[in-house]
Amino acid sequence: MPEPRSARSSVQDLLLVGASHRGATAALRERLFLDGSAAPAILQRLKQQGFGQALTVVTSDRCELYVFHPDPARGAAALRAILAASAGLAPELVSAQLFERRGVTALRHLFSVAASLDSPVPGEPQVLEQLKANHRSSIEAGLVGPELEAMLQAAYVTAGRVRSETPLAEQPVSMATAAIDVARELFGDLGRCSALMLGIGEMGERMAAELQKGGLTRLTVTHPAAARAELTARRLGCHFRDWAELDAALAAADIVIAALGAGRVVVTTEAVKAALKARRHKPMLLLDAALPPDIEAAVGELDDAFRYDLDDLERLAMEGRTPRGSAATRRQAAETAARILAEETARFEARYAEPGYAPALAALRAELEAERAKALAEAGGDAEAATRLLVNRLLQRPEAALKAVAGEGKDASTLAALLGRLFGIDGSTKEKT
Repeated sequence: MPEPRSARSSVQDLLLVGASHRGATAALRERLFLDGSAAPAILQRLKQQGFGQALTVVTSDRCELYVFHPDPARGAAALRAILAASAGLAPELVSAQLFERRGVTALRHLFSVAASLDSPVPGEPQVLEQLKANHRSSIEAGLVGPELEAMLQAAYVTAGRVRSETPLAEQPVSMATAAIDVARELFGDLGRCSALMLGIGEMGERMAAELQKGGLTRLTVTHPAAARAELTARRLGCHFRDWAELDAALAAADIVIAALGAGRVVVTTEAVKAALKARRHKPMLLLDAALPPDIEAAVGELDDAFRYDLDDLERLAMEGRTPRGSAATRRQAAETAARILAEETARFEARYAEPGYAPALAALRAELEAERAKALAEAGGDAEAATRLLVNRLLQRPEAALKAVAGEGKDASTLAALLGRLFGIDGSTKEKT
């Protein structure tokens, strides 16, 4: 059982335990890397274990738990046990595949994840969207305090700076655009093509979404875990197919997007040969969005099979762009991103080390966000009704405080003046001319 956290946790109490595409086996990933609906169950376990603040970051490429704990060893053991239970495996079978970060190192990792610097393809914007969704889940679970809220807001600032001050965010978009260009060159009208996506990796989803924007209407998703395929298909508005039907699905696809990231070859040369034969050698475009590759390299040597991996797409994207896409520029962008990461980490450390108003502001932000969510839910999506509810609720406490002070026979003018200063308003009743 974790020890109760102090009234105010410090950065040094921050603890991260997780699994990612970098070190977890395919078997563990299949059990852990679930859709966002897995987060509430994990958060509930964390709450039951006594953690006061907690965040899960669950994406297609990672499952990370962030908490505060004064005893890192005990805290890490509790988190490892929770992840093992979530995977339905014994802790000793999972532990070696998990990584751990503490204190400032954990904070820097959170900032890096938010800025998509730790993704298979740096700059992928979907990661930040997923982090914000996980943030909302923690708020709903009552597990976001002032310290965690402050860290997440700083992470968003870091992500914004990396996105605006470097061209890294252009890379996944340009690579997806290159994939569309190749598809159009090979097939012409994408509206007449059918596509198959294997797995649900971030870059694969980006390619699928861009192909849909480009006119593709027939997309099918398949995954060894049928539930994940179905959920992804719902999100993309397409069909899903059982993994056992992979051979038939390959034969039916003009475009194959491989994004499983199983750590081994999933689409073999023999499988593509069989698919081409069934298609009477109608061309196939195979886009490998996984690292390491999902599609056997020799597939590209087959007649009528056109295989492109991430390196190929990056090269095509660079050839179609101005010199700012050069290797030197990409290296400079990475250096700039690293500098931003260091600056924002140091800035947060310095601010947090001072006894000041940052934690109070973070707590206020979390409270306002919770009230906003409640108002939207109660108003049934009616923006006018929601804003009216929100304004009334936000005024309740200041109004009650002013009345209480006045009721005690004290001068409430100082408090009223402070409110006016905080919100930039004139609390007097004089007519303005």
